[in-house]
Amino acid sequence: MHVTQAQLLTLIRGKAKLGSLSLRQIAKLIEQEGKPQIVKYHLQQLEKAGLIQIDLSKGVIKPVKRGFATGVKSLFYSIPIVGAANCGPATIFAEERTEGYVKVSSSLLPKRRQDLYALVTNGPSMNKAVIRGTLTIEDGDFVIVDKSQVVPKDGDIIVAVIDGMATIKRYKLDKENERIMLDADSTENYSPILISPNDDFQISGKVIDIIKKS
Repeated sequence: MHVTQAQLLTLIRGKAKLGSLSLRQIAKLIEQEGKPQIVKYHLQQLEKAGLIQIDLSKGVIKPVKRGFATGVKSLFYSIPIVGAANCGPATIFAEERTEGYVKVSSSLLPKRRQDLYALVTNGPSMNKAVIRGTLTIEDGDFVIVDKSQVVPKDGDIIVAVIDGMATIKRYKLDKENERIMLDADSTENYSPILISPNDDFQISGKVIDIIKKS
């Protein structure tokens, strides 16, 4: 996130009536005095990311929160995007901060919607993994994760965090050797990740849906 956008987001979350101020006044608050168009541009970028709602004609500048948003024809739920995870070696950290929101029809979601978060996928190692019958996990897609499901069944697709790094893999329990295997499901050849009881490893949830990149 651009530093100016981070400053504006902090200001919006902490100042309830920011919309009553002019762009020039807001610019002064973030040490961009005399640059109202820069403020306007970065507010628009935050809106595109789904982090804020703005209507300058009505003096509205407010943060978007996890929850329902009523549309013209249907009811949607905003799920926070908290970072990225590799579909390959675990090399991208899934940071616990909200980078935006994806809106999903509530009819497609389980009842415990507060346990859901989204990750951006990176890499091809799960591009044969099928969710909901037809959808595959490809580079750049959003996966919807249920963080309450941390005791997976054999074959479930999970988000695993290894030494602080996140990866999406298929969970396999190797009872004979008393270890967990994290398998790729890809058109390319990837070796499984083998987890022993002493490794820094945790399960951050089960992948339950995919939102395809546009």
